[in-house]
Amino acid sequence: MRWLATALLLLFAAMPRAENQILAPGYAELQFTPPAAGSYRLPPLGPAGDGQVLDETGKAMQLGSLLGDKFVLLGFIYTNCPDVNGCPLASYVMRQVQQALQQDAALGSRVRLISLSFDPVNDSPGAMSDYARHFRRQNFDWQFLTTASEADLQPLLTGFNQFRRPIYSADGEYTGTMSHILRVFLIDKQRQIRNIYSADFLHVDTVINDLRTLQLENQR
Repeated sequence: MRWLATALLLLFAAMPRAENQILAPGYAELQFTPPAAGSYRLPPLGPAGDGQVLDETGKAMQLGSLLGDKFVLLGFIYTNCPDVNGCPLASYVMRQVQQALQQDAALGSRVRLISLSFDPVNDSPGAMSDYARHFRRQNFDWQFLTTASEADLQPLLTGFNQFRRPIYSADGEYTGTMSHILRVFLIDKQRQIRNIYSADFLHVDTVINDLRTLQLENQR
């Protein structure tokens, strides 16, 4: 099953580096001391995208209905991703963020995590629900979403400037894998993107500091 393959990749990612495997910084301890929360600014980078999504039960909604009331950390993923420094990294770091937020009730109640699939062919609401069971802790606000079709997905990809290209076999069949660029978005309560994390910069310590910086900004 796809979720099992992903879970195994995550377990491998948590192990010490193999000699021929270079893992993203998010899998290890941060090698520098990040700036203290509130000591820097996160200028708005533009509005978050919107479009119709499906939750784990198959209920249709606008993504925008999940933005605005909390700070949001949103990552585009697909459950069959074989690149340990791609979607598995996003889910691994978001799981660490979840753990850190559970130790900080004041901040944790103000944050929502969203994992949004860009593979409507394979990632049904049921598949996302299966995937969620390996990451989300009970009662934590982590939404696992997908779309009903490629047509519903495209406005979201455009709105977030998210690149992904399905890979097809010689006979034109979708192989179940994609070429994509990992991007995880930090969104404030005004639905503005405040940071975009790539594989080289996605780390629980920097994400938590950025969330605390937004929290302090809202208290002024």
